[in-house]
Amino acid sequence: MVKMDVNLGGLRMPTPVATASGTFGYGTEYVGLVDYAKLGAVTAKGIRLDPWPGNPMPRHAEVVGGLVNAIGLQGTGVEAFLSKTLPAYRTVSKVPLIANIWGGSVEEYAAVAARLGDRVEAIEMNVSCPNVKAGGHTFGQDPNVLFEVVAAVRKATARPLLVKLAPNVPSIVPYVKACEDAGADALSLINTIPAMVIDIERRVPVLANRTGGLSGRGVHPVAVKLVYDAHRATKLPILAMGGVYEAKDAIELLLAGATAVAVGTATFTDPGVVAAVHDGIVAYCERHGFASVSDLTGNLQG
Repeated sequence: MVKMDVNLGGLRMPTPVATASGTFGYGTEYVGLVDYAKLGAVTAKGIRLDPWPGNPMPRHAEVVGGLVNAIGLQGTGVEAFLSKTLPAYRTVSKVPLIANIWGGSVEEYAAVAARLGDRVEAIEMNVSCPNVKAGGHTFGQDPNVLFEVVAAVRKATARPLLVKLAPNVPSIVPYVKACEDAGADALSLINTIPAMVIDIERRVPVLANRTGGLSGRGVHPVAVKLVYDAHRATKLPILAMGGVYEAKDAIELLLAGATAVAVGTATFTDPGVVAAVHDGIVAYCERHGFASVSDLTGNLQG
């Protein structure tokens, strides 16, 4: 029997398969469609201090190799999450819950983390957001600013802290180091890749927001490369995501250096892919003689 539990920076996961933020709602929406017993964690969609409407419609477009979305982090805010959403989740699942948080300032990130307290098992920071106090510069694209916001959240919570890094940087290494130095417990990567779709007949952008983020099969090789680079640069464990549609994709990310993997866009078309990925990892370990899934992490030959 393969040992499937993993330790993701202090977050004990019964399996290495999680769901990605923004694709699984708040954890209750897939009840009856997904075998939660094969999940190691559920990552809720983004939470900030106050309710947020997101972007106007249309805000998603299917493309070859994936999906471009500009949902805009629509959410009900942290108070509604704590009073309504979280209790509802606890009635349907015992799977550890990761709260994905975001904000427009360092202070807001810290305030959301502090308000969550010990009500969730871990916190994932989405740092691909504009810092409104610094003229709109994205938190995740400046290592110094990234260090500042991660350090602030670190002071605000004792829960395992993951930082979800942006892929559109020249090198991931300075950002990995900034997270490590600021006290992060783990990394989460990759986030979506900036993208755009144009309706050539009307000569207008398909999305109301004009641009969005690309996810799905097309980003998978990028995710593998960045996980590999990050793993070589740090001892922090990695929750990897990006184009996981089958067990092979997850195993690639594990071999590149991930401790756990998250399934995202694939669940839109086939919720059963979560269980299939879990079972495929087990079968791979049995076939290759691995007693524990942890033995796969960074286990490249040559």
